[in-house]
Amino acid sequence: MRLNRAISPLQLWGFKNYRLVHAGRISLAFVAMLIITNIFNIPESTWPLITLVVVMGPISYWGNVLPRAIERVIGTFVGAASGIVALYLETISPIFFIVWCAVVMFLCGYLTLGKKPYSSLLIGITLAVVVGAHSLDFTKALWRSGDVIFGSAFALFCCSIFPQKAFIHWRLNVSQYLFEIGKVHHVLLSPNIVDRPQLKNKQKTLLADITRNRTLVSPSAAETHLSSSLLNGIQISMDNCLYTIEKISDIYWSDRSHHLTLIHAQHLRSCHKATEETFNQLSQMLVSGEVEGAEWRFENMNDTIEELKALTHQQQFHFDPSLYGYVWLNVQLIDELVKLRRLIMLSLKLTK
Repeated sequence: MRLNRAISPLQLWGFKNYRLVHAGRISLAFVAMLIITNIFNIPESTWPLITLVVVMGPISYWGNVLPRAIERVIGTFVGAASGIVALYLETISPIFFIVWCAVVMFLCGYLTLGKKPYSSLLIGITLAVVVGAHSLDFTKALWRSGDVIFGSAFALFCCSIFPQKAFIHWRLNVSQYLFEIGKVHHVLLSPNIVDRPQLKNKQKTLLADITRNRTLVSPSAAETHLSSSLLNGIQISMDNCLYTIEKISDIYWSDRSHHLTLIHAQHLRSCHKATEETFNQLSQMLVSGEVEGAEWRFENMNDTIEELKALTHQQQFHFDPSLYGYVWLNVQLIDELVKLRRLIMLSLKLTK
């Protein structure tokens, strides 16, 4: 998987409507499995249909489906073998049968709380399916086991056709969030607005969306072999940007006189413009897979402070120490964007 491949219009449509694509995929896969089981008159045909829904149902991201299918096959093999042993022991003594099932279910319950809970759980489920075939009916037991494996393999095949990659969905979401954060920055610090814009709900919703996007980190890491900490670092950096912008806007709108001073500060206006451009560049970079713009740093902090002092003196205002904090927060925001840019480049394996 080439990580810096541009997202095509078809992929863009597919991931913007991923719920429809997922619903259509699972519907077509179910109908196809139904036709196959009827044409070939597969015994115990309920089980591949159930398996298909279980494997594909939660989400069809390739990074989720592949390990889920593998775990299901492993759990099914072990569970089926345990079930066949149980059926054999039942022919010898019902007590052996009960003791064996108790031991297998004990191990199943113990391992379910370990590193492979899904696979461990399926050992117990498959054991129940197989022993439900009743004594000596080994043919039915084997068919049920094979049907579960067939259902897992077919689900994997269906998901491999125009697969929904969690990493691409994650890229699109991060791109959209960066664009939205840039818009929030623009509106809150706009010199053309008289009163502070009421964006609390917008910021709260955006923060919730960014947090929800963390669910894509694990399957994205599985697909790309990137470190989860790298992708989580980008998520945290977006949180920091949104939080810093809120603090900047608090100072920007806290005092009317100093608000006018900040509007006329040329260095800060340049900083705000560069910040907005950087948000847009990072947003576009995630979609195009190419380096957009150049790294920009705020290196005239002392000049900015002197400019603010001169402006407050001209307007006969007292220089508020909070203006130091305002400049410092802008510097911090730019530094956070520099860090975010480098993390994105690492995630896309881009070089300068």
